[in-house]
Amino acid sequence: MPLAFGGPDGIVLTATVVNDQRSRDVTRMALDRIRIPVLVVHHREDACRVCLFSDVPRLMERLTAPPRKELMVFEGGISEGDPCQARAHHGFNGIEREVVGRIAAWITAP
Repeated sequence: MPLAFGGPDGIVLTATVVNDQRSRDVTRMALDRIRIPVLVVHHREDACRVCLFSDVPRLMERLTAPPRKELMVFEGGISEGDPCQARAHHGFNGIEREVVGRIAAWITAP
């Protein structure tokens, strides 16, 4: 469902900043104004302090207006080093192909 003004047809949020007291995390934004499909992609074991999986339900609750929304949860892979960097679960390390494939399938689904 394309927008009349040439905006995006949908939004994909990956490893979203859902709880950050030092800046404006996504849950503090005007999510109730989003009227396009939204896919939230998160790793169940993301240990980044601003992206904890336990905070994702609050994000999903705030997405009240999209015509289609989905939470895609991943497990497995490899976590090395800083939990907020790409080589940790935060970056879907070791499962990138699966994650990208499922995101692409969601985008192209009717």
